Amino acid sequence: MPLRTNLIHLAFPFLLVILSASAAIARKPHTINFRSKNLYPESVAWDPTSEHFVVGSIHDRTLLSVSDAGVVGILVSDHSLPPNSTILGVFVDNHRRRLLAVVHSPPPLPTFNALVAYDLRSPHRRRLFLAPLAGDGDGDSDRPIANDVAVDTSGNAYVTNAAGNFIWKVTPDGMPSVFSRSLAFTSHPVDRDQPFSFCGLNGIVYINKGYLLVVQSNTGKMFKVNIEDGTARTVLLNKDLTLADGMAVRRDGVVVVVSHLKAYFVKSDDSWSQGVVFDETALDVDRFATSVAVGGEDRVYVLYGHVIEGMRGNGQRDEFGIMEIESEKESKEEAVWIYVLIGLGLAYFCFWRFQMRQLVTNMNKKTA
Repeated sequence: MPLRTNLIHLAFPFLLVILSASAAIARKPHTINFRSKNLYPESVAWDPTSEHFVVGSIHDRTLLSVSDAGVVGILVSDHSLPPNSTILGVFVDNHRRRLLAVVHSPPPLPTFNALVAYDLRSPHRRRLFLAPLAGDGDGDSDRPIANDVAVDTSGNAYVTNAAGNFIWKVTPDGMPSVFSRSLAFTSHPVDRDQPFSFCGLNGIVYINKGYLLVVQSNTGKMFKVNIEDGTARTVLLNKDLTLADGMAVRRDGVVVVVSHLKAYFVKSDDSWSQGVVFDETALDVDRFATSVAVGGEDRVYVLYGHVIEGMRGNGQRDEFGIMEIESEKESKEEAVWIYVLIGLGLAYFCFWRFQMRQLVTNMNKKTA
């Protein structure tokens, strides 16, 4: 009996390696299909405490939770917001348990742009503040489009203006101001004959080293913005991020930028003076991805909200999707390491068999 137990203990590491490697190879991307009539969500965020996604709507003043099984619940239904408001950006400030939403009223509705914050600790998600976002009067000719939002470690929120190409700042208690109108944001040519040429600054993320990264849809450029003074400069990339929309940051520092055409995986080794698009993942164009979030276990998910169909007002839809995406290049590199582990496991098993054979031979000699 002791010998059999020892054999099992010796074989266990090999079995563990084989099982874990097999599970990693067999895992398929996680797909979440959820239903909500005519929701047409434009933005998605991950709530790590409640372990669900949060989505907005381009047609409704509602914020919904979506579980990993596709179960939908109402988080906020704020009827004090203007009718037919569009939720263009959402962010979960997990440290302060706040949910922030960027609200915009498109034409022909009266101009309205705001950042609204809700308390996720309260049972009914009471509103903490509503910060109106207006132009600074410095040559504004375009109707503002409050778009996406990011939050720094002090609780300040930064909101992009897609039409005016500047960034608002909203303090933790809800005081708004124009934060950055850097000349870098208007230093690149825009082809006005291309689709979505009106859309400038779009996705925005905060990097823990003390700056923001912002992408611009109509130029495909990325900018690094200092949170101390709002100064900005173009990040030198090996290619443009065509029609860049939402963006998110993984724990390892890789930035994922999504357009409705593809997702770009971007990294930098010099604190984003320069960056490299090291992989691209094609997306389902018909489903029109607009946003990306990093969910549990650092997995990357894109939101398929069919937004262009919703904007045209020519569709009726109640099913939408949140789908995990992966870098094919990284997956291949990971597979190489998995096979290395399997090889090590096999080597261990062969060594183990040799040792057991020697042990049995020695025991037979003693009993002979």
